[in-house]
Amino acid sequence: MYNDKVLEVFASRKNAGEIENANGVGTVGNASCGDIMKIFLRIEDNIIKDASFKTFGCAAAVATSSVATEMLKGLTVEQALNLTNAQVVEALEGLPPQKIHCSVLVEEAVKEAVNDYLKKRD
Repeated sequence: MYNDKVLEVFASRKNAGEIENANGVGTVGNASCGDIMKIFLRIEDNIIKDASFKTFGCAAAVATSSVATEMLKGLTVEQALNLTNAQVVEALEGLPPQKIHCSVLVEEAVKEAVNDYLKKRD
């Protein structure tokens, strides 16, 4: 079902866990599939210095969360808001059609985390 890249990222996930000093947090969930994602960001001077995740779900949910947090590090807030689920899928070299929703969830969680940071900053 999953390609080698997804399985590799799932098995050796990076950035799992909570950042204690996160200043942007986004949580999304899909009751129909049971996936729940929480993205933590530490942003300084408009740059994402650190990103992590806590995800409850399938291998695709964990893999998309892991790869997205890697992609976010070093981006500006504006660049992070433009991260798309298609870019996450591409980084994973594809997902089964029935698992694309995981990449959509992680895109939504990233946007929530960035917006949380922006609200706190104002």
